Amino acid sequence: MPLRLPPLSSLRFFEAAARHGSFKRAAAELSVTPSAVSHGIVGLEQALGVELFSRGIRTLSLTPEGKDYLPYVSEALSLIAIGTERLCGPRTKRTVAVTCAPTLASRWLLPRLHRFSERWPTIGVRIDTSRRQVGFPLDGFDFAVRMSRTPVAGAAWIRLFGERLVPVCSPAYRDRLTDGAGAVDLRRATLIHVTPASEDWQAWQDRTGTARIGTAGGLRFDTIDLAFGAACMGLGVALGRRPLVDPDLATGALVEIGPTIVAETAYWLVSSEGTDHRPDLLGFKRWLVGEAEAFAADEIEPQRIAG
Repeated sequence: MPLRLPPLSSLRFFEAAARHGSFKRAAAELSVTPSAVSHGIVGLEQALGVELFSRGIRTLSLTPEGKDYLPYVSEALSLIAIGTERLCGPRTKRTVAVTCAPTLASRWLLPRLHRFSERWPTIGVRIDTSRRQVGFPLDGFDFAVRMSRTPVAGAAWIRLFGERLVPVCSPAYRDRLTDGAGAVDLRRATLIHVTPASEDWQAWQDRTGTARIGTAGGLRFDTIDLAFGAACMGLGVALGRRPLVDPDLATGALVEIGPTIVAETAYWLVSSEGTDHRPDLLGFKRWLVGEAEAFAADEIEPQRIAG
């Protein structure tokens, strides 16, 4: 039995008018006349047998039936748009959409991205640094790079590399914490925390057996980059996350002042099933995994500290 579907144009009129709260603004977005939008929605209401809008003098609002119908229409149109974008023809300029944590994007991914562009000059890359949970393919992303201890069911996961955690601060701040014997006393330090991090000072302290340093206080930031910036300014000691902190260690802006541990979490490349069917997505995945493998091979693994 065939599905009962209203005309696509009337659904576009309805979604745009509901989003704007105006036939006129919907018409401007869709490059049609307000009369066309109004007549299209009237036809949709007649076909459905319900009123979708309450029309007043210079007012337009959804009826309860319209509010119930809108999410279905919005999601359906979004899926059509995403599917159309992903169905790349030979003359279509392709774009790979990636969501990634901001500090990893700026400090690890961006310095390497030119190599992908040189290899695939016709493929664009869009990077989003929001932390929201990704739902493939509804959110329009092809890949996500996320921190996790293990893969999560429902998507394809490839481990990229792990992190090493080490206390870091500015050279001047280190001198303030150094006693007469040349030892650094972290108990006197202001600790800098990254609030979204799953492994922070408490995890480092527990696994190193370091004397109690009072992990409850200190400064708190919502990004790793801000935490590193605060440490560079001499505001306290941050938990450096290698490789992300490596540029600051290389320039001498930050120095290590404690033992290193290997984090239990790692960076993973996550994608929906079926991305290998598109040459551009397969190319990006192979390139990123190759970059991670080359990076991991160059790293010198530290001595693991037993928990």
